Amino acid sequence: MAQIWAGTDIGKTHHPCVVLEVEGKRLLSRRVANDEPELVALLADVLALDEDAVCAVDVADGMAALWINLLLNHGQQLVYIPGLAVHRASAGYRGMGKTDAKDATVIADQARMRRDLTILRPDDEHAIELRILTGRRSDLVADRTRATNRLRALLTSIFPALERALDLGNLRPLVLLTGYQTPAALRRIGARRLTTWLRSRKVRGAQALAEAAVEAADRQHTALPGEKITAQMVHSLAKEVMSLHEQVAEIDKLIEARFRDHELAEVISSLPGLGPVLGSEFLGVTCGDLSRSGSPDHLASLAGVAPVPRDSGNVSGNLHRPRRYHRGLQRVFYQSALLSIRRCEESRRFHERKRAEGKRHTQAVLALARRRVNALWALIRDGQCYQRTLPVPAAA
Repeated sequence: MAQIWAGTDIGKTHHPCVVLEVEGKRLLSRRVANDEPELVALLADVLALDEDAVCAVDVADGMAALWINLLLNHGQQLVYIPGLAVHRASAGYRGMGKTDAKDATVIADQARMRRDLTILRPDDEHAIELRILTGRRSDLVADRTRATNRLRALLTSIFPALERALDLGNLRPLVLLTGYQTPAALRRIGARRLTTWLRSRKVRGAQALAEAAVEAADRQHTALPGEKITAQMVHSLAKEVMSLHEQVAEIDKLIEARFRDHELAEVISSLPGLGPVLGSEFLGVTCGDLSRSGSPDHLASLAGVAPVPRDSGNVSGNLHRPRRYHRGLQRVFYQSALLSIRRCEESRRFHERKRAEGKRHTQAVLALARRRVNALWALIRDGQCYQRTLPVPAAA
């Protein structure tokens, strides 16, 4: 059994570390740089006190990666306590101020007293790669959304009729905006020549798009202030959004190829609504290791799709979404549940039944997501693909 506990308050450049013994007495307190030589020296000093030390951190990835992997590579027991839990627990300790040393002490003391903290285990290379790829994809999609919204706003400020006529979520209107952004320019070129221009750039449905754009131009003959410079910004943003579309498509190919190499890919993707992207996000969080979550109930709680009671006094049965959950994992189950409603008859019937019971759409989707946690858990446990239940034909 461990006799000392080492708590580390993770920072970008430095990690304050405090070591406590059984009675809570401080044995070591040091602030070390986030560099391997300093961290190795710290680990050696901790192990010199007790080789069975339990180490605790308040960050489980990113800037803590080097320290975590050094500990795991040396076979140390490592637990994770969320930063929010550290912040709330620190209110019960002496002193009103907040320092890194105090936070490290709180982390170590919580690890000393609690037995319900998450145990960190080494991640396999496959899961880490999927986590990096899906994280990059999320950044690109967020950048594309911001650029598209800015493009819509600028186009509306000088040419609202064209903004209404174009679906800027597709590539075809973006190609048009790289060449023509104002009503006068569209009227000058005309529908016939614009169609030829679009076809030369391999735009499908060129004639319909050109006619819609020229029709919008015919409804506006007023040149608004700042039109010239705004048109230049529209041109620039249209090209930026097109580039982001290409980058997202490229990383989607990388994600799919890496996902298909995983041993659980066929099992996970067999569940309706779970494709390569959402499946990769799931593997990036869980590594496909059921022992990390312990049970489907725990996995549902981690994903934020299992309601928790918030009762007090005479109030009972007051269920709410948990405050602590993995938002990326919740996105996986919620989005896949939405997709399955459109693609799977069983999911659609379940959603309709919950709606008939008086639940709102979001509540019905969360209920479906909770049910799908159990289904995915069973599929991974048994190593079998999902089999759709066919309706029983009516008797002749």
